[in-house]
Amino acid sequence: MPALLPFRLRPWFRTRVWGVHDLAPWYNYTVGEEPIGEVWLSGDHCVVDSGPLAGTPLATVFAGHREDLLGADSMRHVERFPLLMKVLFPQEKLSVQVHPDDAMARLHGEPHGKTECWYALDATPDAKVALGFRAGVTQPEIRTAIEQQTLEALLHWIPVARGDMIFVDAGTVHTIGPGLVLLETQQNSDMTYRLYDYGRPRELHLEESFRAMHMQTQAGKVQPRAQGDSTLLVESPYFRVDRIALHPSAVSQPFPSGGPRAAVQLLFITSGSGTLHAEGCDPIPLRRGELAMVPACTSVWQMEVSEHMEILRATPH
Repeated sequence: MPALLPFRLRPWFRTRVWGVHDLAPWYNYTVGEEPIGEVWLSGDHCVVDSGPLAGTPLATVFAGHREDLLGADSMRHVERFPLLMKVLFPQEKLSVQVHPDDAMARLHGEPHGKTECWYALDATPDAKVALGFRAGVTQPEIRTAIEQQTLEALLHWIPVARGDMIFVDAGTVHTIGPGLVLLETQQNSDMTYRLYDYGRPRELHLEESFRAMHMQTQAGKVQPRAQGDSTLLVESPYFRVDRIALHPSAVSQPFPSGGPRAAVQLLFITSGSGTLHAEGCDPIPLRRGELAMVPACTSVWQMEVSEHMEILRATPH
């Protein structure tokens, strides 16, 4: 079987009650009656949009090419592709929720929990998120506030500006306010417990939420760190996300990829446009809002930049 080549993935548009009807300038997509809240970029159902595997769902690529795709860590991720990236478009407040950690998820038959991070692609001046509770809040107070529909007052709210990176480890009670466009990178799990929903008629998972929540977590804003030609935005036991800025040039930019500890690279284009080149691979045009995947077996890849380009690169651990 020939080695797996880099490929582009087609976004998958998901309806959510808190979403929007206009995805511009990120996507030229006609939204129907139900608003779009999430655009999945590396979900199991996302379809390859370039090269010889065009039309193939990512889950099928993973099943047939796991070692080429993931490299040295392929034995650590046998159930599903390890990372899910998506763009969130909240027009209203999301429910207050919590995700289980690995230990709790395994008790329920899932391979792992859900630690995630959010990168603010855009933000209005009053945009904010909530991470955990104000100092001194107790679980009995949380239960009372849920009954009295006053839980928002107990949450720890932080302002968010464009370019902020926010880490949200499993067990953190959290919510997202309106006025944001977020790139979420997460463990590939959909285990979510809804603690509070502002009186909306949706199911709550109170006892599961209280078992999953940690009153103290590592969640919060992460300060970027320059590392050579890129900027490290966040690193956790599950993933790393870097920001790479590329300027237009007649010469393509080389990126070494392969090696004994090579990992798959997820490349999300936050601005600009360019073309990805790799040996044996047809050129892959990329523009804002699109995601390409560079398998671990790819030794070197290059980006030919058409206009100033910014890439967020995620790799699993």
